[in-house]
Amino acid sequence: MAGERWRVIVIGSGISGLFVALEARKLGPVLVLTKGSIDECNTRWAQGGIAAAVGPLDSVEAHLADTIAAGAGLVDEEAAAVLCGEAPARIRDLVEYGVAFDQLGGEVALGREAAHSHSRVLHAGGDRTGAEIETALSNAAHSPGITILDYTLVTSLTVEDGRVTGVEAIDVRSGARERYEGDAVVLATGGAGQLFSHTTNPEVATGDGIALAFMAGAEVADLEFYQFHPTALRLEGAPPFLISEAVRGEGARLRNSDGEAFMSRYHELADLAPRDVVARAIVAEMRRTNSDHAWLDCTAITDVDLAARFPGIYSFCREHGIDIRKEPIPVAPAAHYLMGGVRTDTWGRTRVPGLYACGEVACTGVHGANRLASNSLMETVVFGKRVVEDLAREGAWPAPGDDTAVPVGDPGGDAPSHKALQQLMWNCAGIERTGEQLAAALHEAESWPRGPEPADRAGYERRQMAVLARLMLRAALLREESRGAHYRKDFPERDDEHWKRRQVFRRAD
Repeated sequence: MAGERWRVIVIGSGISGLFVALEARKLGPVLVLTKGSIDECNTRWAQGGIAAAVGPLDSVEAHLADTIAAGAGLVDEEAAAVLCGEAPARIRDLVEYGVAFDQLGGEVALGREAAHSHSRVLHAGGDRTGAEIETALSNAAHSPGITILDYTLVTSLTVEDGRVTGVEAIDVRSGARERYEGDAVVLATGGAGQLFSHTTNPEVATGDGIALAFMAGAEVADLEFYQFHPTALRLEGAPPFLISEAVRGEGARLRNSDGEAFMSRYHELADLAPRDVVARAIVAEMRRTNSDHAWLDCTAITDVDLAARFPGIYSFCREHGIDIRKEPIPVAPAAHYLMGGVRTDTWGRTRVPGLYACGEVACTGVHGANRLASNSLMETVVFGKRVVEDLAREGAWPAPGDDTAVPVGDPGGDAPSHKALQQLMWNCAGIERTGEQLAAALHEAESWPRGPEPADRAGYERRQMAVLARLMLRAALLREESRGAHYRKDFPERDDEHWKRRQVFRRAD
């Protein structure tokens, strides 16, 4: 199999990777490589839903306006128009692949989340939208034309004459090393929440694809913008678990440890304010009341059956002794979603011919500095579809290079341990940042020595996370303002005169 040539090699088995594989199988043989099992991905944990202007009172124009407003001045409006305009058609594609979206009275049920002006969030299985989509696509992907190799970690992209021609990988169970060749490689590796000690992301979210692309010569952008979800369960002995903001969309209210509903003091939209505002408000209230959590109170919700609307959240909380219908949920912010990533154009093309990226690993500019809720799942299928459309054309590669890209030198050494890297990033590049902390963290990260070639998955992940951590710290240190998910205590104001622009990095060589 290693000697076979593939039409497309897809790295990652979340919604973006599987959707690309399903769409691309008509072009030739497709190989999907995933470092864990096929269903280990962020998609499975996505609760809230997927956004599309399909309601009778909604419009693509309204969806676009909300997306641009949430992005704090940095949204690429061309990319956002593509996302919002093509979203309804991609919903139909998902239905054809077997996704059964929830209905109400014979019509698709539409929820509303923070910063949306209309109810436009489709969900499946209540709060199990990601799992429902992943299951449907996974079942469909076991079909002729698609070969899936799980427990196969990609360690590098092979580049010949400036073009990506395949990948080098390691079987994480046996340690065997292989090389796979293909006409094109599509990065669909997801996010990087494991860079932080508190995260909603699963263990596989280590930012591999961004590091792989950067080392191969691709540009990366907007890495300072990491979204911290306001309401992750904070309970001693319980694993990380996301409490969807759709719960607040149904009427839940945040309260501090004194029992006071506080969000109206921080934003006119109160509990439905943008995520960065809510996260910082919770941190401020935690600090003011000397507590390590706030409370999410659902007890006043009477017009919705919480057990039916949020079966995953309801059952998980019950397993840990909390009946959300009768008592509040202890919550605190956690790292959730990276707006930045591998810089692409609106067809998923990177600066390196033959290399595409889509999903959370990519940076189309559609999210700007602060992602609009539930646009992330839609981004994967909209731009995944466009990747395959571009593959089918087989035209000349336009190489969307950025003349203002900042060259970055030696990628440096390996993190001493996963825990040490996580704690450094949480303490210095978390929800609230300062130049002094960022500079100290960057100095420490750049002093890490480079060890021998890793022998296992954990070693490669530490190396790739270290590359991404240094890039993220550099981006956050350079941006001397506060915008969207990037908040500098020493530069608390937004500065459009100097910083209404994106930061793009590339390897100096």
